[in-house]
Amino acid sequence: MFDLTGKVAIVTGGSRGIGRATAITLASRGARVLVGFVSGEEAAKEVASVIETAGGHAEPARFDVADGEGAARAVGEHAKRLGQLDILVANAGISIDALLPRLKTEDFDRILDVNLKGAVACAKGAIRSMMRAKRGRIIFVSSVVGEMGNAGQTAYAASKGGLLAAAKSLAREYASRNVTVNAVTPGFVETDMTGALTAEQKEAMLGVVPLARAGTPEDIAAGIAFLASDEAGYITGQTLRINGGMYM
Repeated sequence: MFDLTGKVAIVTGGSRGIGRATAITLASRGARVLVGFVSGEEAAKEVASVIETAGGHAEPARFDVADGEGAARAVGEHAKRLGQLDILVANAGISIDALLPRLKTEDFDRILDVNLKGAVACAKGAIRSMMRAKRGRIIFVSSVVGEMGNAGQTAYAASKGGLLAAAKSLAREYASRNVTVNAVTPGFVETDMTGALTAEQKEAMLGVVPLARAGTPEDIAAGIAFLASDEAGYITGQTLRINGGMYM
């Protein structure tokens, strides 16, 4: 099940955390994976090396999702060069936390540029190839915060909530071409982003997770692999919550 042999995937923010786990998981199921990154070239090369060593196929792909036109163009060019693009995982994201009175306009803009506008730009770059092929999977990596909100994360929540709305609209636009568009909403996951939290903050977050543990990047990657597969062909415009019960 969930065989991706012969498929081509782009994973943005693929050099670490959820993106890294997703790239490795998709490749383990047979996909050729482009590991998207804007910085951390060595980390992206390391992910590609892990995949190649395991017998898969991968390559680093540098482009900045915050440069909307450039990102759309890069994704389209990669699809043209490889002859196909079957899976786009729009995972790249940042968080700049602040209570509203302290939220700088430039920080708000930066979060939207990367998390929301960047993801949609990548989808724009992928969609023509997918429409021609009459098949495709677009998966936005949102967040539980985009559904339930969180104090001090107004901008981040807005960007991630926007992805859920974008997925629904794009799902309606391209269903006739057999292109599905879905989102996943990770909960509290052990990544570099959550690693900056204090022990007290982590304990508080785990206190509202019924499964009583943090998620792993591999937990999220497994859900993404399912949505990328042929078995998920009748699922579109949906949000897959992978949060240990944190939000139901």
